Amino acid sequence: PLCPQDSLGCGLRTCYQYLNQTSRSFAAVIQALDGELRHAVCIFYLVLRALDTVEDDMSIPLDVKVPMLHEFHSYLYQPDWKYTESKEKDRQVLEDFPTISMEFRNLSKVYQDVISDICHKMGVGMAEFLEKKVDSQHEWDKYCHYVAGLVGIGLSRLFSASELEDSIVGQDTDLANSMGLFLQKTNIIRDYLEDQLEGREFWPREVWSRYAKKLSDLAKPENIDMAVQCLNELITNALHHVPDVLTYLSRLKNQSVFNFCAIPQVMAIATLAACYNNKQVFRGVVKIRKGQAVTLMMDATNIQAVKAIMYQYVEEIYQKIPSTDPSSNKTQEVIASIRAMSLSGSPMASRHHYSPIYLSCAMLLAALSWQYLSTLSKATEEYVQAGEN
Repeated sequence: PLCPQDSLGCGLRTCYQYLNQTSRSFAAVIQALDGELRHAVCIFYLVLRALDTVEDDMSIPLDVKVPMLHEFHSYLYQPDWKYTESKEKDRQVLEDFPTISMEFRNLSKVYQDVISDICHKMGVGMAEFLEKKVDSQHEWDKYCHYVAGLVGIGLSRLFSASELEDSIVGQDTDLANSMGLFLQKTNIIRDYLEDQLEGREFWPREVWSRYAKKLSDLAKPENIDMAVQCLNELITNALHHVPDVLTYLSRLKNQSVFNFCAIPQVMAIATLAACYNNKQVFRGVVKIRKGQAVTLMMDATNIQAVKAIMYQYVEEIYQKIPSTDPSSNKTQEVIASIRAMSLSGSPMASRHHYSPIYLSCAMLLAALSWQYLSTLSKATEEYVQAGEN
């Protein structure tokens, strides 16, 4: 395509187009990142979107798909590699992979090394789970690590490589992994029905088998009580990642990175609060209201605010715990530990975040460029609906 001269090169502009086409929820926050980190994260996202499209494509036979997933990281260095047989909605990122891989090779080597390494590990992990179902809770964590924890680790390493964040952020892989697991488990929990309809199963057998013979049985009206108990147990499992999420966010110093990381996390806790003890998960889509989502995004700009938001939603869950729920004690315990963390630390602890009055002005200026707000609120709505995976 002919590209008029402007600050972004032709290929990079095409990449941002693909980003906006393939990701409603992350496009806006990625484009708000500072400096060269923005390009690195954009390319990282598109490379993983391409990998994910291969994994999702049921028309690719296993004997072709497994080697493709294993080799995918090497295609980043093959200028002509592309895949034109895909039937998936995001197939464009595979059909025009040469543009993406070229821009990948234009990134600084520090960024290239992170992206290529994560791409390799994720491809191997995806291939492993193509051939098996998620059985134990340990395997659930492992699957979520491959598809989301690695994304958290990769992003954290990019933040540190850009020097916008301290090196500890990229080195502490356990915390970064928890960031990904919390989001992924939330999506898997919320998307029970959609995944059932599409013939996919991500709930761990070890848990659901205590409540039903087959995972699909949970959708039957006569099993709704058991289904909700199973749901509550999985939500309780996911809540265990919240303390790590708060610790991770408390280390961030750059405002654009903080917003990028915090927004999906507060959306996730709001989603879990909406799903908890809710029969609707087995009957249709559970959505958080668009207004609520926009408010969350406007508010989640410093660690104290995020702690307050987390506190508010775990409190909401706490109020809904049925005394008869088999997981009630565990749920109460994990909420107690989140509460303790949310209340700890004075506002002084987050001096590197600007004063609230300055921030609200800055946020208003940023957000009231309507483009940004409407993109974000539409984004959020779709984030909440679609679950980005």
